[in-house]
Amino acid sequence: MKPLAERYQACLLGVLSCYDRMIITGTLPGACYAGGMTSFLNSRHIKIFDYAKVFADPWRERIRQCAHELADAQGVSIEHVNKPHIRKEDLVAKVIEQRGKHPGLVRILSAMEACSAYKPRHDKNSHKTFLRSTTGKCLHYCFYFIGEEVGLCYLRVPTWCPFRLQFYCNGHSWLESKLIADGIGYAMADNAFIRIDDFERAQSLSDQLKPDDLHRILDRYARMCCPVQEEFGQQYHWSLMELLAIRLGYQKTIAKSLVMMQTEYSTDLVFRSDAILSTLYEDISRQAVIAVKAEQVSSFLGKKITPQLAQEIGSRLPTRIEGTRIKHCMGSAPVKIYDKFKRVLRIGTTTNDVSFFKHHCKVERRDGSITRELAPLKKSIYSIVDLREILLGCNSRYLEFLSSLDDCSDGHRALQQLTKPKTDHGTQVRGFNFFDAAEQNLLLAIQRPEFNIHGLRRADLKKHLPSVSSGKLSRYLKRLRILGLIKRVARTYRYYLTHIGRSAVATCEKLTEFTIIQTLATAR
Repeated sequence: MKPLAERYQACLLGVLSCYDRMIITGTLPGACYAGGMTSFLNSRHIKIFDYAKVFADPWRERIRQCAHELADAQGVSIEHVNKPHIRKEDLVAKVIEQRGKHPGLVRILSAMEACSAYKPRHDKNSHKTFLRSTTGKCLHYCFYFIGEEVGLCYLRVPTWCPFRLQFYCNGHSWLESKLIADGIGYAMADNAFIRIDDFERAQSLSDQLKPDDLHRILDRYARMCCPVQEEFGQQYHWSLMELLAIRLGYQKTIAKSLVMMQTEYSTDLVFRSDAILSTLYEDISRQAVIAVKAEQVSSFLGKKITPQLAQEIGSRLPTRIEGTRIKHCMGSAPVKIYDKFKRVLRIGTTTNDVSFFKHHCKVERRDGSITRELAPLKKSIYSIVDLREILLGCNSRYLEFLSSLDDCSDGHRALQQLTKPKTDHGTQVRGFNFFDAAEQNLLLAIQRPEFNIHGLRRADLKKHLPSVSSGKLSRYLKRLRILGLIKRVARTYRYYLTHIGRSAVATCEKLTEFTIIQTLATAR
């Protein structure tokens, strides 16, 4: 079968592939692990058990001071969020409605949240004192910015060592700023484009997201909001988000929230109206959850199922207030499909561990030789170019599979067209009831073979429906024409059955003769 994009080409405004949410982690190489932090304290002649009092506490106050200084300089307030049901995004959205979308610092929110930490320990056997990794909670500041290049983003800064930063941006917001700079018209709803004047140019701009530009932006925000790097004399190392909950042993509720901290690449099919997508999505989503097996999920993600595989593979079809989403998971990488605002069909592949994917790259061996082999993708932000190609391939394979499913959406729309009332010049015309005896006789009459060549007139129908008055036959013909079952020949009073009319009459006869009557006969 034709791909969905070709099959519905006349109904599509365009197709766009773009990074969606991106969660990036910033770590200080000399402080991001317990051994490194221990060595740093020893080099400064700071006792390990004085770590909190002499080092961590003063820097906690310095980060707090930096947040208040930045708030005063930018004329924004710091709001503490202490209730779990309050969404930070809603608070920021209210501020943006008042201030507008001009670049600058939007809001600073603070909250007590989980973090990684270090704890002093003395080993009686080795007589060594060192730091070990643990978990805890500390005050975090979320600095929300509207950047000239990345749009709305935030930098999450903890006030406790090892000062692991978290940066969020959305590829669609980044693309929006590029469209504005190029003077290309567009319309957005949440994080989806529902109209772009030049989709081809927009796709070209989307593919121009470069790691160097992103690195420069990240360093600028880190220097502005977290001055701790000057203490270590190091720049932050930026990597794509990994699932910290498993490695750090957070509580189950915290782990659930961190699952959403993934990098996602989406492919959007933007429809002209919601009339086409609503029935199309209902069909393919229900079929996909049944048809997709473990083998298909692994093939979408470019993986193989081996006897040594220890990852869970499955599909889920959750229904929410916003709509229905189908999600196929293999380990930490799901591929999913959902509709946004009944205008955008989005296929997205997400990952919270980019090393799940492999690509061909140069591998340097211990003996100094360099070979080109298949190796896991590195977690550095400089992998986003290769990751984009990999995730786009996942989306394309899933979209190709969806295109092979039965598409009954045209049938659903045709049934609604024939059975639901329709307004014509202010007058409501009721649909046809295929199980009404009078209307069944009418439908059987208009599909007689002699009408296929010369068409039919009211006088022709009168011969086969003698009990129906001429006035009622005229009203029948008008209903049939308005509902699209027949079409009038220009400058005549003759009518021909349309394609949908032939299908409707054949379906009505088939259901009545071969299904309903036979079923009722066996039930007696």
